[in-house]
Amino acid sequence: MHPFTAHASESVSSLGELRLIAAIRRWLGAATPPAPFGIGDDCAVLPPSRHPQLITVDPVVYGEHFDDTIPPRAVAAKLLKRNLSDIAAMGGRPRAAVVALALDPRVSTRWLEQFYRGLAGAARACKVPIAGGDITRQSGGLSATLTLIGEASGPRVLTRHGAKPDDWIYVTGLLGGSILGHHYRFEPRLAEGAWLAAQREVRSLMDLSDGLAKDLHALTPKGATPSLSRQSIPISAAARTLAKRDNRPALAHALSDGEDFELLFTVAARTDRTKFETSWRKKFSTRLTCIGRFTRTLEPDALNLGDFHGYEHLR
Repeated sequence: MHPFTAHASESVSSLGELRLIAAIRRWLGAATPPAPFGIGDDCAVLPPSRHPQLITVDPVVYGEHFDDTIPPRAVAAKLLKRNLSDIAAMGGRPRAAVVALALDPRVSTRWLEQFYRGLAGAARACKVPIAGGDITRQSGGLSATLTLIGEASGPRVLTRHGAKPDDWIYVTGLLGGSILGHHYRFEPRLAEGAWLAAQREVRSLMDLSDGLAKDLHALTPKGATPSLSRQSIPISAAARTLAKRDNRPALAHALSDGEDFELLFTVAARTDRTKFETSWRKKFSTRLTCIGRFTRTLEPDALNLGDFHGYEHLR
């Protein structure tokens, strides 16, 4: 669905800012509580938290993160879920969100209504109140930026730092080919992230947004290198489909495509991996794969990640 209209009467400019905000309140419905805990004040008010607080922000930009082939409800769900994936990557849980819109006056009111109804549905499903936001003009464009406030699910927050040489490297789900639909249909691994944060043997954690070949460097400890088994990389069916279309190896898609939104984490070298993986399977149906470990030097049969690259935002 195209987000712009050539008919002024169907555009957001026909409403003006105040009537548009009133409409947004209506479209969100129960997903936004009454002020000051929701839309309607200069700031939203959140109850104090007993655990460390988490804050993340991500946008969706027309022409970059979505196009006319993606329904507006799915665009909104992607906006919320990519932020939820960041919270999952710290082992946390979400608390509230605010949304900033930058709109060309030609944006279709119908498109925007569907966007907010999609955001409301996703927010209710994840129990995330939409606590406020802002609207500004952006000539020729359309973007929405969501800031998500969360908190640790327990006393421990997992970060990207903490892995040591010889630690094992794990990933959830399947990788690659996200452009065929996964980039907006995925489910954030919130429950899995919270569980991992409660396991003492898990040392570091992040989500995969720019591709394994790029993101793994953020977890790699000083003095070590990731030695990954080529056969262990969990390649998605979508990555294999793309490989047939563009003659690039499916493995390259799995390592480089980005927007997998799976969890990448490390486990202490002395962990009883059989026990750990059995505990995981009892709790989750989500696929879990040990893809290698950190070693002092690259093992002879290991993948050379220098031959691959992830998504670069400014290139």
